[in-house]
Amino acid sequence: MTNSRIADVFDEIADLLEFQGSNPFRVRAYRNGARIIRDLPESIKTVLADKQRKLTDLEGIGKDLADKIQTLVETGELSQHQELLEQVPATVLDIMRVPGLGPKKAAVLFKELNIETLEQLKAACEAEQVRQLKGFGAKTEQKILHGISIASAANERIYWAEADTVAGELRELFAGCSSIEQLELAGSYRRGKETVGDLDILVVSQDVEAVMNRFAEYSDLAEVIARGDTKMSIRTHKGLQVDLRVVAAESFGAALQYFTGSKDHNVVVRGLAKQRGLKINEYGVYRVDGDKEIYVAGATEEEVYATLDLPCFPPELRESRREFDWASAGELPELISEADIRGDLHMHTHATDGRASIEEMVAAARSRGLSYIAITDHSQRVSMARGLDPKRVLGQWAEVDAMNRRLGDEFTVLKGIECDILEQGGMDLPDDVLAQADWVLASVHYGQQQSREQITQRLLGAIENPNVTAIAHPTGRILNRREAYEVDIDAVFSAAAAYGKVLELNANPARLDLNDIHCAAAKSHGIPIVINTDAHSIEGLACMRYGVLQARRAGLTRDDVANTRTLAQLRSLIESGRGNS
Repeated sequence: MTNSRIADVFDEIADLLEFQGSNPFRVRAYRNGARIIRDLPESIKTVLADKQRKLTDLEGIGKDLADKIQTLVETGELSQHQELLEQVPATVLDIMRVPGLGPKKAAVLFKELNIETLEQLKAACEAEQVRQLKGFGAKTEQKILHGISIASAANERIYWAEADTVAGELRELFAGCSSIEQLELAGSYRRGKETVGDLDILVVSQDVEAVMNRFAEYSDLAEVIARGDTKMSIRTHKGLQVDLRVVAAESFGAALQYFTGSKDHNVVVRGLAKQRGLKINEYGVYRVDGDKEIYVAGATEEEVYATLDLPCFPPELRESRREFDWASAGELPELISEADIRGDLHMHTHATDGRASIEEMVAAARSRGLSYIAITDHSQRVSMARGLDPKRVLGQWAEVDAMNRRLGDEFTVLKGIECDILEQGGMDLPDDVLAQADWVLASVHYGQQQSREQITQRLLGAIENPNVTAIAHPTGRILNRREAYEVDIDAVFSAAAAYGKVLELNANPARLDLNDIHCAAAKSHGIPIVINTDAHSIEGLACMRYGVLQARRAGLTRDDVANTRTLAQLRSLIESGRGNS
């Protein structure tokens, strides 16, 4: 029972309790417990195994939750959870994931219209029954219809970060199997796609039974879908399918290339092979001589691509976009790596909705090898997060100045703010305040249902403001939960290039905004991308790797990313943007 699985159980209990109208404090206790466990940097099992420690030593974990955690680890289930699932149809959980609904509104739909599934919900909306309910209305009904497709997709694909957790658990599981000679994960996971539909594991082994028996021991296994001579498929408790294939050593590279994909990339590869009288499939590269097929290569990906005089493409580039043109011209980019990142320029403290102090964020950033950060708490418009008004902003910046005096040249904290772009246009804080900042992120949090023209004009106005440095999460999407707002992104690119502004790639795995296509387009405009974590805790700083992965899919190098620069170079970039406005 992993941390992630325990947190999922607590989140589900909270949803089910809220659906039933239980005490809000009880619901909140489970949600807080889920958050604490999910963010815990070590395994719950490690804590339980240490006789010198108790679960109740973890901040926010009381005796009741501690007992439940221990039961989950020891038995794999919780009676309370099972009872709730028996009381509430499992399909109702899908309804709760429709953007704009949640447990309370799902309960109304269930009680008033007997809606238990997404299909029933869609039919009720199309029949205009939902708008008749108190608290809904015609606009809500249309939003629900739009959101059903998002909820359906959420059932089919999970965040790359979630898939990576499963991948890590499986690597650890198979590390204890001495029969395995080689192991790699393939598919969209290996290509770093922002969401993943399933996992593919390729293994070389002379003892297939031992490998499959080991696979069957996976702690998150909910169902064995199939088990054959060389392939075994399972489903996890969250519904993720994992396929294991045992292949011959001489075919491993060919299989890895084939199952990594993408489909479009492989179509080009096979076409190029055919032009040379070759055939490429998951078993190897073969020279076609009449009716005969003579094995040429296949043990490694490098030798598969070498038969076509191609480089071994980084998996993130294998989407049949520009990789073959780059290879032909000898210009395959040296993709950015996490080691290239020098700073993180979007994070929050407990002054607003973060969970750590400035000092704690600094210590965590330094431990990760960074040279500088920007503290960018919310501005006053985000009242639910206790956003900062001018007085509090200036007070925080005075704290930052004092900290920089203590730090000397060892590390630098930039005075920053995530300043809302107001619904009517303009910035949430006065220009005379923003002018005192080192780094100003402009963002849209409210009015996301406005017209394409309105949102575009708001963003263009922020870009033209001389005090604004960068646009944060520029399209406002949240994967599997909320689509991007309507915006003329080409107009945003043109303005950012003209005014020397930076665009953010928000590394939160639920955002990854800008997406890879937009990041590549920004690069073509000469716009620097800043990869930020948007961390709300010290653990959140680890999200940088997800943003870097997205940047690699866009073909970005270290030169394309603002926060690979030294502090002096970054300050020069900021000043040039102010000079262009």
